[in-house]
Amino acid sequence: MEELECKTVFTIPVGQGIPVYESVVVTWIIMALLVVVSILLTRNLRVENPGRRQLALEAFFATVQNFFKEILGEEGNRYIPYLIAVAIYVGVANLIGLLGFVPPTKDLNVTAALALMSIVLIEYAGLRKKGLKGFGKSLAEPLPVMLPFNILEILIRPVSLCMRLFGNVLGAFVVMELIKLVVPVVIPVPFSFYFDIFDGLIQAYVFVFLTSLFIKEQLD
Repeated sequence: MEELECKTVFTIPVGQGIPVYESVVVTWIIMALLVVVSILLTRNLRVENPGRRQLALEAFFATVQNFFKEILGEEGNRYIPYLIAVAIYVGVANLIGLLGFVPPTKDLNVTAALALMSIVLIEYAGLRKKGLKGFGKSLAEPLPVMLPFNILEILIRPVSLCMRLFGNVLGAFVVMELIKLVVPVVIPVPFSFYFDIFDGLIQAYVFVFLTSLFIKEQLD
């Protein structure tokens, strides 16, 4: 139950006070880290005779971009930057526990915000593709009787995305803490490779993969 509590790091003295939670502070650290890494990786880019760093960066970006293109098609190009940004953030957020920080994705507020943003983008994709009238008609497909179920599906999707990410990250965090309490030396290391690294990256992949599938569904 203690792990489910949002820990307040400090309070902003405005009105009755605005609490700043640990997940927010760690997210700020991740943002700063990603900005610094981005600056370092994109320095001195060249069109001719690129260095190994630039070639590796271009290969990584092309691989990720092609992955999403295969799912979304050409119509989905505008949504790829968002999906890449979310994948990087969730991946780093899940891995930051290796540095002694509490993963922000262990906070239900964070995963709920990510899910909400993704669902807004998904529904925007459908609205932009079909227009207001076409989007409204799609809610009553294949039969008008399906209208309430289709609306319910829209409401359920963010809950599904949110709870899947939150549950898996929290579960892995709690299991690792229990292992460290029982056998604090040597044994936790191989488990850490799975729960902190492999599982963390898998959850980032699943989140953006499902989001891209939902966007593709709207584009079709």
